[in-house]
Amino acid sequence: MDILVETRAAAAPLVHLTFEPDEPLDAVIDAVVLAENAGTEAEIWLHGTTPERRAYFESTNRRTDRTLLQMRCPLPTPRSTVSTRAFTEADLQDFITVNNRAFAWHPEQSGLTEADVRSDMGTPWFQADGFRLHHDVDGRLAGFCWTKVHTEPEPLGEIYVIAVDPDFHGQGKGRQLTLAGLDWLHAAGLSTGMLYVESDNTAAVKTYERIGFHTHRTDTLWRPGGDDRQDQ
Repeated sequence: MDILVETRAAAAPLVHLTFEPDEPLDAVIDAVVLAENAGTEAEIWLHGTTPERRAYFESTNRRTDRTLLQMRCPLPTPRSTVSTRAFTEADLQDFITVNNRAFAWHPEQSGLTEADVRSDMGTPWFQADGFRLHHDVDGRLAGFCWTKVHTEPEPLGEIYVIAVDPDFHGQGKGRQLTLAGLDWLHAAGLSTGMLYVESDNTAAVKTYERIGFHTHRTDTLWRPGGDDRQDQ
């Protein structure tokens, strides 16, 4: 079990509780008591949701309206049929534009700024070669697949952010960009790919399942005040 408290300037604290599948419910209950020290308005990400843990959180007068699936797949996968190249600093503004068009609906990925991207570019994990860009025949950025390599607690190749500009939807580019990212991760020596996806993004979930992904873990975001808007 791991506990991480994330302070946020414009919102209540966010507490991350991460559990292994075999940890008992008593450990979850104890962790929630500790999480409450962050304040009554704190939100909790429950990483590793099971029916028993969900039932307990519902009993504490909390509600959830967001569920993330952590999906994994073995590598290699089928090869991508689209061409990509590595990100360069000259691509920064085009990337931000496509990202914000594609994720206008997303609670976290929308509204990306240059400062946000440069912050990620300054981290040890950033690899420009693993940040794959796909352009159309006229040179316009059509989509991207940004990958991340994890070494702890186990080697994993993550599809960190992937998007297709709305003008290019319906052409199968999302699948091919996913495969392009997985191609790069496999070439980098990884044997397992992973990603996070909103559970209600059924089109994306189906695309990933056709590639070979399966749900490895379910995460739920719990907010104070239970009501009848429980996520299914």
